[in-house]
Amino acid sequence: MEDVQTLHQARPFRPFAIHTADGRTFPIPHNEFLAYDPDGATLVAFRPNRTFSVLDLALITELELLAQNGKKKGRSRR
Repeated sequence: MEDVQTLHQARPFRPFAIHTADGRTFPIPHNEFLAYDPDGATLVAFRPNRTFSVLDLALITELELLAQNGKKKGRSRR
């Protein structure tokens, strides 16, 4: 959770992507696209098309920094 919060709260914000154990990827282009539950066990990743996914923190396998233009930059293993 700390790695996600560090990226989420960084100033200036850098876009990043969340990768999950089932192979899905959730780009976080802006800090407003991510929310936490009060216990910190789940995250809500919002998409630009007004949909969202609820993610179990334990299933996050990787965090990836993205360039400002949305292209891949580098990866941070959890």
